[in-house]
Amino acid sequence: MQSMNISLPEPLKQFVDGQIAQGRYSSTSEYMRELIRADEKIKAQEQLEAKLLEGLNSPEREMGSTEWISLRKEALALLESRRAPR
Repeated sequence: MQSMNISLPEPLKQFVDGQIAQGRYSSTSEYMRELIRADEKIKAQEQLEAKLLEGLNSPEREMGSTEWISLRKEALALLESRRAPR
């Protein structure tokens, strides 16, 4: 695992320390990892919503079997990547 140093203003550091003191997280690193994971989920949701809107706003057309197969493979790969251990 790689190490990263960050600088926080005192009020933010106190907030993080408070989260740890409340027992919600065992360390600053755990808290930061959780924040980053939450941000990843938000970004993935935003991408999905953008693609759905793009699809809804695009002209209608029939999808062939090749397109369905490709779509299925892409969806399965996405699901598999989410199952991968972190």
